[in-house]
Amino acid sequence: MAAENNNTLEWQALDAKHHLHPFTDTGALNKKGARVITKAEGVYLWDSEGKKMLDGMAGLWCVNMGYGRQELIDAAYEQMKTLPFYNTFFQTTHVPAAKLAQAIAEVTPGDLNRIFFANSGSEAVDTIIRLTRTYWASQGKPYKNILISRENAYHGSTVGGASLGGMSGMHKQGIPMVGGIEHIRQPYWYGEGGDMTEEEFGLACAKALEERILEVGPDNVAAFIGEPIQGAGGVIMPPANYWSEIQKICKKYDILLAADEVICGFGRTGSWFGSQTLDINPDIMSMAKGLSSGYLPISAVAVGDRIAKALDTMGEDFNHGFTYSGHPAAAAVALANIELMKKENIVEYVANDIGPYFQEKLRETLQDHPLVGHINGVGLIAGFALVKDKATKELFPSDIDVGYICREHCFNNGLIMRAVGSRMVLSPPLVITREEVDELCAKAKQCLDLTLESVNQL
Repeated sequence: MAAENNNTLEWQALDAKHHLHPFTDTGALNKKGARVITKAEGVYLWDSEGKKMLDGMAGLWCVNMGYGRQELIDAAYEQMKTLPFYNTFFQTTHVPAAKLAQAIAEVTPGDLNRIFFANSGSEAVDTIIRLTRTYWASQGKPYKNILISRENAYHGSTVGGASLGGMSGMHKQGIPMVGGIEHIRQPYWYGEGGDMTEEEFGLACAKALEERILEVGPDNVAAFIGEPIQGAGGVIMPPANYWSEIQKICKKYDILLAADEVICGFGRTGSWFGSQTLDINPDIMSMAKGLSSGYLPISAVAVGDRIAKALDTMGEDFNHGFTYSGHPAAAAVALANIELMKKENIVEYVANDIGPYFQEKLRETLQDHPLVGHINGVGLIAGFALVKDKATKELFPSDIDVGYICREHCFNNGLIMRAVGSRMVLSPPLVITREEVDELCAKAKQCLDLTLESVNQL
C-alpha cells in the first residue's frame, strides 16, 4: 500500500477539483480531503493509507454477500462477452431480464409476481408513484392520486422520491416538491412515545393514517407507502402491532399498500423481505441494494395481481421506463446473487444463526454504555440512540453533533458505522462471521468510550 499512500493527496486534490459527492457539504469535504477507498474483501475495506476497516454498513446497506465474490464478478464478465447491452423497450427482452424476473417472483411474498426493472431505489420509488396513480386512473378514478408516507421516511433522492420521503432537510432543497403527497407521524416509540406503552403508541401511529385519509377524503388516496423498518431514518423498528393496524386501515378504505424494501430486502431481516419478517402483505414493493449485493446498479418493483391485471387490460402503453431497465449485465449479476444466496442458505443463516447472535452481542456489549439509549433491530440491521441522560432520554444539545463525533472515531479506529443525527446504525454484510461480529461490537464500544471522552471535554 506504500505506493498508493504516496498518491493520496493527489487523488484527494483530483476529487476535490472535479467530483461532487452526494449528501455532502462540498466545501467542508474539500478542506478535509475525501477518504480514498482502494480495496475490499469479505467484510473489510482498505483505504489509500493502508488502513483496514470493518464495513459495518455493507457499503450503503447493499453489499449483502460481501466483497470479492468471484461468482458475481464472473456473471458480469460472461454476460458482457455475449450481450453487454440491449434495452427492454420495443417489445424486446433478453434472457437475464426474463430469468431474473422469475427468480424475484419466486421469493417475493403473496402475489407479487410481475417485475418492473429500474436502476436505483429512487427510480423504483418513482415507479411506484407512477404505477399506483396509473392503476387508479385505469379504474376510472384519476382523482384517487394522493400518496401518504411518514415523517423521517427515506424513499430516495429524486424529486419524486424526496417528495414521498419525509425528511425535512431534503424538502428544503429543490422545492417545490411533487404535489399530492401527505405525511403522518413515524412509529418511533423510544423517541416520540412519551408515556404511552409501545402497543398504545403503535395504535396511535396507525390511527394517524386513518385520520389523514379521512381528512383528505378516502376517494382521493391512492396508496400508503412505508419501509418495513425505517433504514436511513435511523433504523426505526415499529411497535409489533403497527403494521397489522396499518393493513386493516388500507383494506377498510381500499387503499393500495406499498412496501419500500430497498434496505430491508434480500435477507437483511432474516427473511427474503422485511415484509415477511413483519407480516406485511403489500400490493406493490420496491427493491434495490441487496438485489445485486451492490455489484452493479439495478432495482425492481414487484407488482401484485391487482395492479398487473389492470396494466394487462389498460389497452395503452404504460409510459414509463429507463434506458437501462433490466440491463443484461446487471440482471445477470443479480440473478447470480440470488442463486448464491440460496446455495449458501444466507436467509436461514441470518434468521437462525448470525442475526440472533449479532442482536444479542450488540446488546450485551453496548446496552449498559452511558451514551446508549434504546437498541433495536432484527437480523443484521440495528440502530441505537446516543443520549446525554439514559434515565430521561435527554439528547445532546444541537451544537454537539454526537453522531458525527462517534462516526469519526469509528472511521479512525477501523469500523464503519453510520450516524443518522443522534442515532448510530449498522447493517453489516450478511456473510459476516461470529468472530467478525465480536470484532465489530468491541470496536463499537471502544469508539463509544472515545465519544464519551470527547463530549465530556466540550
